[in-house]
Amino acid sequence: MSSSSSLSLDGLDLNQVFFKSISNAHPPSQTNHHTKISVIGVGNVGMAIAQTILTQDLVDELALVDANSDKLRGEMLDLQHAAAFLPRTKIVASVDYTVTAGSDLCIVTAGARQNPGESRLNLLQRNLAMYKSIVPELVKYSPECILLIVSNPVDVLTYVAWKLSGFPVNRVIGSGTNLDSSRFRFLIADHLDVNAQDVQAYIVGEHGDSSVALWSSISVGGIPVLSFLEKQQIAFEKDTLEKIHKQVVQSAYEVINLKGYTSWAIGYSVANLAFSIIRDQRRIHPVSILAKGFYGIDGGDVFLSLPAQLGRNGVLGVTNVHLTDEEIQQLKNSAETILEVQNQLGI
Repeated sequence: MSSSSSLSLDGLDLNQVFFKSISNAHPPSQTNHHTKISVIGVGNVGMAIAQTILTQDLVDELALVDANSDKLRGEMLDLQHAAAFLPRTKIVASVDYTVTAGSDLCIVTAGARQNPGESRLNLLQRNLAMYKSIVPELVKYSPECILLIVSNPVDVLTYVAWKLSGFPVNRVIGSGTNLDSSRFRFLIADHLDVNAQDVQAYIVGEHGDSSVALWSSISVGGIPVLSFLEKQQIAFEKDTLEKIHKQVVQSAYEVINLKGYTSWAIGYSVANLAFSIIRDQRRIHPVSILAKGFYGIDGGDVFLSLPAQLGRNGVLGVTNVHLTDEEIQQLKNSAETILEVQNQLGI
């Protein structure tokens, strides 16, 4: 399959026709790093991520991989045809993983869809089989890359990717609750009628039903919300807080019921993570990482979301956010929920 479009006249290099070379020019400096991201899976989520990355002027090259060659080529051409409206980026695509060679970041969105009546464990087993064909190929062609896992269930599959890759833990990351936290911030901002960017709030733990809302650390405009309400002797109902958290958990289901899938929010969320990594922004994101040793989690090698600092080397550290005893216990329960499923995989 053709990986990129080309234009020539009977083998004539048009670049030599239109441009006259500069005499005595030196070759490009080796320090001018060619930045490349590969996206595995060109479904709704994969293409939303690819499209958002392109608008951010983040990479020199974007590679797409999928098993469906016709759809893959169609998506590649569709993006290439927008070249006049986007920052200059080479877009390539192939069913062969050689196209991913030299990637700085590999984003995996490919995953099996759950069939009607299929158990979660059976779905996981099918995804495990798929990952056994994906991850070793990415490692083979980009041994120094960072793996960013998006496929669900993201926490268990991030663990699977870590085990299959043999990579150090800082270079295997799951998209985790980065999007959940964005939904959380939106709902709080909407409740208080402020900009979501002025709300600092995290959802941690499993990207799923056992996620934990860190109410104790929420701040708006630098003001810790709960402690402020207590000092002002303003009563608030815990049920109200739980209702907001429940809305976060149900958000994805609502979108799926209405339009059939989620795409744009996860696209922006993952592109946001890619930006922090590739540009070494050292920003804090709640992402799925190896949680063993943090906040009293010591039951096994489990990946779940914690507020982590991301940069060019992947995970740089975990933020020492103050958690209440109740929040720590909820986080441990979330870890046990993930481990229970993970242990059934036999990997």
